[in-house]
Amino acid sequence: METPFPPFDPHGPEKEEDARGPRLREIPLRMMIPNIITILAICAGLTGVRLAFENRYELAVGMVLVAAFLDGIDGRIARLMKATSKFGAQMDSLADIVNFGVAPALVLYVFLLDHARSIGWIAALIYVIAAGLRLARFNVMDERQHKASWQSEYFVGVPAPAGALLVLLPVYLGFLGMVPTRGFAYASAAYTAMIGLLLVSRLPVWSGKSGGSRVRRDLVLPLMLAVVLYVALLMSYTWEVLVVTVIAYLCTLPFGAHSWKKKYGTLTVVPVDTHGEHPREDDFDRGL
Repeated sequence: METPFPPFDPHGPEKEEDARGPRLREIPLRMMIPNIITILAICAGLTGVRLAFENRYELAVGMVLVAAFLDGIDGRIARLMKATSKFGAQMDSLADIVNFGVAPALVLYVFLLDHARSIGWIAALIYVIAAGLRLARFNVMDERQHKASWQSEYFVGVPAPAGALLVLLPVYLGFLGMVPTRGFAYASAAYTAMIGLLLVSRLPVWSGKSGGSRVRRDLVLPLMLAVVLYVALLMSYTWEVLVVTVIAYLCTLPFGAHSWKKKYGTLTVVPVDTHGEHPREDDFDRGL
């Protein structure tokens, strides 16, 4: 029985005639795995919000961090499995706003920001909207056919996954014994708004994705041991390590800006044109 709707194709219609009628087609299982991971990430993020409303805050933060982790690896898994698709890219973009924007903001609001009343809610809104704008800007810049060379070294503003980790700092401090007073709530609201501004800023931030990065042979084993030590400490002293991680990340931001200034002579990102010749302000404004 024919239907007026074409069958699902993760890549979209390949030819004009493909969009005119139904066409039965099998989809490889490997194409579904990254999308399943994305769906699990959304489930984890929303479950974190539910746990926060049930006052199970440690589990709530854990679920939000799991959601951020899953959302961060689904694209890499898709590329490794050669399972990238237009459908998966759209799913991932929609999941990002939930896992990096809505979920951490709501957990933070239920845990602490509601003590600041309307100010706390406004701060949470600022962060969520900033995360949405940040993700939209990233998608626009990532879809350009010609990318500037600096895009492999720097982000424009703090990336959304890092923002989700940073904005939960008041929750980590609360787990370590800081009393959720009205003053702490107002200070946390200001901090939340500041993280939102960092997301949409033009601050150059090291991405760590540069293909030219190299590690000296004599430092390979110590670096691997350092990673193992970090994970072991994270499992044993979770909230203390997360506090130190957030502070360390914030401390690296001025160094990234200084490195950019030495190369390009400015403290804010004004992307170069498609040939990398000199900055073009209008090219950046089309992607916010």
